[in-house]
Amino acid sequence: MFSRAALRSSAVNVSRSNGAALSLKARASTPLAANPCRTPFIDSLGARRYISVYGYTQAKALVYSKHGEPKDVLKLHKHSISAPHGTQVNLRLLTAPMNPADINQIQGVYPSKPDFDSSLGTGEPSAVAGNEGAFEVISIGSGVQNLNKGDWVIMKRTNQGTWRTHAQMDESQLIKIQNKEGLTPLQVGTVSVNPVTAYRMIKDFCEWDWLRAGEEWLIQNGANSGVGRAAIQLAREWGIKTLNVIRDRKTPEETESMKKELLDLGATAVITESELLSAEFKNTVKELTHEGKEPIRLALNCVGGKNATALAKVLAPGSHMVTYGAMSKQPVALPSGLLIFKNLAFDGFWVSKWGDKNPQLKENTIKDVLELTRAGKFKDIPSEDVKWSWDTQGPELTDSVQETLSGFRSGKGVLKFEGGDE
Repeated sequence: MFSRAALRSSAVNVSRSNGAALSLKARASTPLAANPCRTPFIDSLGARRYISVYGYTQAKALVYSKHGEPKDVLKLHKHSISAPHGTQVNLRLLTAPMNPADINQIQGVYPSKPDFDSSLGTGEPSAVAGNEGAFEVISIGSGVQNLNKGDWVIMKRTNQGTWRTHAQMDESQLIKIQNKEGLTPLQVGTVSVNPVTAYRMIKDFCEWDWLRAGEEWLIQNGANSGVGRAAIQLAREWGIKTLNVIRDRKTPEETESMKKELLDLGATAVITESELLSAEFKNTVKELTHEGKEPIRLALNCVGGKNATALAKVLAPGSHMVTYGAMSKQPVALPSGLLIFKNLAFDGFWVSKWGDKNPQLKENTIKDVLELTRAGKFKDIPSEDVKWSWDTQGPELTDSVQETLSGFRSGKGVLKFEGGDE
């Protein structure tokens, strides 16, 4: 046991904040291997990590204290996390996607924003970026009832901050993955936004005639998005045909390749936006639906503008259009006749607000999607790993976040933590 005098001589100045987090202001010059206050251990992924003999885990987080472009406002903050007590749980990041909504939050243009505070010992009140991700439990408090070391968890609500190597949460803030066998961190870390959005829009906004399986349709734009891909696969499993709209690619070969990729996922038909807006589109729909005998009951819109209007025009009477995005930044223009003579309904869906209001239903939906994933009926989204080790510098991470806005990645950017503390 070290004396208080010996600890003071280590030149480590630790400041407390809210009694829950510590911030290292300086470090002892002693090499890590010889530092008596830090003990190495090997975690479940084989990474060498260090904690102090008093239970403090070293951590890093991407934080911001004001809104703006990620490259301008995101900073990599080092801090320490105390040993959990009561119902607290300490977590280690496995993977966390960089979703457009995460970027919008940082920019300050997203309706939901996390509070800025000093709980991590930052110089000024800050928030941890990110909303979605998979974490592994590395230690638990004595009052924890439903989690154990080695369990995988995801966040129960938005604004909990996932772009960090480690976190301390109350177990009530987490959803346990009941059976992680046969699942990857990517599948778990990307389940709560796009798949849940697609699942709830298909289930909640249309009263499908399940006796007519294979004879009813949904139409969607943005079909290559994460939500679009999820909708294709869920509809396939539920006996719903899909007419999918994608943007025209740079070359005909690229367009055909994208069409084939979605058809292989289970899409019934795939067309381009130029085909959607052409005079031939009505004839295409008639042919696909056998002169309207197979009604298009639901439209999923994430684009807006003329694209969304074209979707609405082919809906059967009494059908719904659900808008969950506005990629074109153009309003949805609705001819009055669609409202008067077709009695169409137009709704919006925001998965963050829905999930916060329906935590148990969200958990059940996630469980259903993961069961399909485990059975091989729900495929991974295209992704591109952004590897995060303890030595990764802040600018490397912020540049990767900023790149999310460029649209040039081969898939969704995903932060993947590899390794332990220095």
